[in-house]
Amino acid sequence: MNTFLSSFTLWRQQLTSSVFNRCLLVVIASVFSTSLWAQSPAVTPQETSPDFLKQTRQILQLAEYIGVDYSEAVTEGSISNPDEFAEMQQFAGIIIEKTNLLANDVPNSLTADALQLQQAIADKSSLDVIQGLSQKIRNQLLSQSPALVLPTQLLAKENVKQLFIENCSTCHGDLGLGDGPLAKSLSPEPTNFTDQERALNRSLLGLYDAISDGLDGSAMRAFSELNDQQRWSLAFYVGSLAFEPTATTTKHIENDTNIELQQWVNSNPTQLIQQNVGIDKAKLSLLRSQPELLFQHADSPISVARTNLQAAVKAYQANEFSQAQTLAVSAYLDGFELIENNLDAHDSGLRKSIESQLLNFRNILKTAGQDGQVNQQLTSILAQLDQADTLLTGQSLSNNAMFSAALIILLREGLEALLVIIALMTVLIKTERQDAIKFVHFGWISALAAGVLTWWAADNLISISGASRELMEGGAALLAALVLFYVGYWMHSKTQGSKWQSYIKNNVDRHLNTGTLWGLTGLAFISVYREVFETILFYQSLLTQAIGSASSNEQVSYLVYGLFSGIAVLAVIAWLMVRYSVKLPLARFFAVSSYFMLILAFILAGKGISALQEAAVISLTPFPIDVSISWLGIASTWQGLITQMVIVVLFSFLVIRNRDAK
Repeated sequence: MNTFLSSFTLWRQQLTSSVFNRCLLVVIASVFSTSLWAQSPAVTPQETSPDFLKQTRQILQLAEYIGVDYSEAVTEGSISNPDEFAEMQQFAGIIIEKTNLLANDVPNSLTADALQLQQAIADKSSLDVIQGLSQKIRNQLLSQSPALVLPTQLLAKENVKQLFIENCSTCHGDLGLGDGPLAKSLSPEPTNFTDQERALNRSLLGLYDAISDGLDGSAMRAFSELNDQQRWSLAFYVGSLAFEPTATTTKHIENDTNIELQQWVNSNPTQLIQQNVGIDKAKLSLLRSQPELLFQHADSPISVARTNLQAAVKAYQANEFSQAQTLAVSAYLDGFELIENNLDAHDSGLRKSIESQLLNFRNILKTAGQDGQVNQQLTSILAQLDQADTLLTGQSLSNNAMFSAALIILLREGLEALLVIIALMTVLIKTERQDAIKFVHFGWISALAAGVLTWWAADNLISISGASRELMEGGAALLAALVLFYVGYWMHSKTQGSKWQSYIKNNVDRHLNTGTLWGLTGLAFISVYREVFETILFYQSLLTQAIGSASSNEQVSYLVYGLFSGIAVLAVIAWLMVRYSVKLPLARFFAVSSYFMLILAFILAGKGISALQEAAVISLTPFPIDVSISWLGIASTWQGLITQMVIVVLFSFLVIRNRDAK
């Protein structure tokens, strides 16, 4: 690393011999810093860092395991199984070690509870005491953890059963009875998943974590070779083996908004019944034995929004404000945002109203003692979500509306990126460096490929939350805005003076041979990649609605027509820009382009701030009046408006200072 930094420093000193190269250095350094920024825990709260999440999930798993298996170790105050008792003590010790590692990031009471649990085990206390302490530890950690990113669908039951046989039957047996060929040689023996008493105290999150990370001090290994959907499918499968389907019908479940997938996964069946969330024994058995019903209910983005909002209010009422905020953010990003374009085509006023209420709802959840306002706001949002649901399911988009939506999505998401790419290419053409255009092409083409690959990975390999998506998009937008601002100012500074043409010829040409052309690739990549992933998600949402309509083939055709029309319009814009910009005198071109760069920086800065606000990275303070203009990136928040105003004022100041100096 030291060698790399030394080389980078020497390279930087060579590059900074001209203003143009300082501009390219900003691009490259920004791309480099973005990579570090994405890995640095400083950009997100400590409780969302990978190490914190790993440690807390292990504590959750161990605490639950103690609550489940303690009855096998101690009976009526006496040790009934020395091996199990030793394991309980070992797990309690590991929990204390891990809570000590997180001492700066968790409440002091958590460490005290861990010590109390260890002492209670040593005293051979009753099962109720042990389960109460283990659940208390779990509740504290769950209140600090972000919402789980759950799969949208489980694997087919036949496929999961085969997956279980291939990976788990050696220890647990083909039927999950804990009687596999290796069972007798293991201590402790593998779990019998058909034991209902044990299953009633085992959460699906605990099962998932055991599959994902293994279990310290046991023969249970981590199945890291399985993807996230496979691991969740296995967790739901083994969690179903102790339950039998009942005669209860599934009809009422379709509209049962009390079934919250997050809560269902985090809590064990006994707790779900005790929490009075509309789950009785019959429904519990049905949903545990047929978990696909839960995912049918949770499949709709509006259902996701509704469920997370209700969970957020319950977290707020339990004084778990951080968890409430996380769930409210997820309600918007993982739910409502995915149908915004569809709803906008039906009723843009309703879309704007719901969006505004969802974003403002977070501010209410920050302050304790606002229960009345929170409930009132929740009722209002749910009513509007129901209205949107009725609107979207009651009628499909007309063919013309489907065409327009497909066209507008591509124009809106792709136009800014296209303009940046064309501006970069035109600069190279005007400075007679057509040979360098391939670097720009490599940047945007690789961004398209990377965007499609990210979407595919998010659907098949990993889960990318809405907050992560907005964080990525917002960071890229602000980075691109910074670079475009610098480039715009530099270009404006070259519009005056008698030696500007000589400067271009002698400096640009010479320094474009030093390797800085990869900076152009970086800017082209950032400008395109930030749009690709979200554009695909929007088209995926439109396609789902088109396929579900009565005239699906016709609707899909109009969607495709809109997509290709958007591509055609962008191609025409690109051709016109290249054709006419190269005919401008160089000084005039630089003057026009500098203001063009400023406008793009203005738009991207606004969109970047909005994205980070949606991800709850930046606070959101509403502006007193609605001044939002989406195509200019203007949102009615103080943070976004101030950022955009700073860009205008700073650019004006630099232009005036440059003019006075000449």
